[in-house]
Amino acid sequence: MNRSKWKGPFLDAAILRPKFLQKKLNIWSRRSTIPFKFMDKHVFIHNGLGFQKVLITRQKIGFKFGTFTKTRKFTKK
Repeated sequence: MNRSKWKGPFLDAAILRPKFLQKKLNIWSRRSTIPFKFMDKHVFIHNGLGFQKVLITRQKIGFKFGTFTKTRKFTKK
């Protein structure tokens, strides 16, 4: 089920702070939508064990942060 349009995209409160863009961009909230102000920046998205470095491009804006990180480790049997 989608989020209603009148509410707008979900963003964690920490991402909206002005000081957040000046620091190393560690994203803990994987459910937040990627805003336009992150375009052409490298962010570190938490995958449950550590952080993965991801470059935010124009095509990724509007998706969730968690879409671009893998949370499971592939093990070959």
